[in-house]
This record gives sequence, structure tokens and C-alpha cells, in this order.
Amino acid sequence: MNIGRFLTLTIIALGLSTLPTVANAKVERKHASTAVQTIDKDHRIKERRGIVHTLPIRRGHKNVIVPRHRHVHKTIVVRRYGHAYLGYGGFYNDDDAWKWLAFTAITMKILDNLNEQAQREHEAAQIKATSAPVGEKITWNTQTSTGYVVATKQGKNESGQQCREFLQEVTVGGKTEQAYGTACLQPDGAWKIIS
Repeated sequence: MNIGRFLTLTIIALGLSTLPTVANAKVERKHASTAVQTIDKDHRIKERRGIVHTLPIRRGHKNVIVPRHRHVHKTIVVRRYGHAYLGYGGFYNDDDAWKWLAFTAITMKILDNLNEQAQREHEAAQIKATSAPVGEKITWNTQTSTGYVVATKQGKNESGQQCREFLQEVTVGGKTEQAYGTACLQPDGAWKIIS
């Protein structure tokens, strides 16, 4: 799978060199307690700690590290809080989700309290809010958490790009957190966070 020119393809020290495209796959997460080897685009071996994802393939599994900070299609992906995984919302790989990956920059500490399903529901609401009418709340809920995303303003920047300000709210265990961010739609169809 081509995760991006600038992304360091990270592979558990099993000597595996390729990763097949896995769309809409369930991902098993576990913390890596020891350093794992990674192979970057120049075939240099590095070591790092992180979240290990097991992606199902035809026969067996391959383990990959998904860094919390990476580049995909000229987009910086930063998952400071919550789960670190490939894709965004209902998209389970970066090649399908690249248009919305910049929204990982609008983050909240409360995401640490969500399970992966709830975090993906929140991200799916963010995707829907990019095209919903201004002021329309896109809500989501799971058994343990709720939230919404709403575009509060829309306009054009000095380059003529469509920009929107977003408000996000997440409630888990009676605690609520909000975050604002402004993003502009780029000529290639991706969103870029500007504040």
C-alpha cells in the first residue's frame, strides 16, 4: 500500500517489506512495550516505540506501527490524543482518507477516553460537516460517548479558497470538551487547517 511518499513505512522486525492495501479492515491495537525496527523510504532501519496495528490479510497478519505524526499526500497528520490508526472516520487507509487527514490537528484531550469506534464516529461527523450547511450540527453517539461537529462560519480567503470554521464537542462520562478550528479547501480537494 502506498501510504504516502513522505511516510515512513514502519514494519515490525519480521523482515516484511510490503503491505497490501487493506480497505475497511478491522484493526487490532496493542501498545508496543519494546522498540521495533522500521524501514524508511531509503531502506534505512530505525527503531521506535508506538502503537502496533495488526492488519488482517489473506493468510496471517502483518504488524505495522502507525506513527502519531506523519505526512500523507503533503498533509501533516498529527494524532496527539486518542487512537493512532490509518485512515480517518469510515476510511480505513490513508489513501482513501487523505482529503480529511488534516482535521487530526483539531484535537481534544478527551479523545483519550474514546474507544476507536467512537473516535471514528467523531471523525465521520467531521467529514460530513465539510459539506453540510453552515450551522447544521452533525451528531454522533455510541453507548459511552456523544458529540457533534458544526461548521459555524464559511467564507473565502485571499486566494479565493472556500474556508470553514468548525466547532467540535465530545462528551464522555459526563465530561465535555470543545475545540475550534478553521480549514480551507485546497485545489486538490484536501482540507488544510489554517487555525
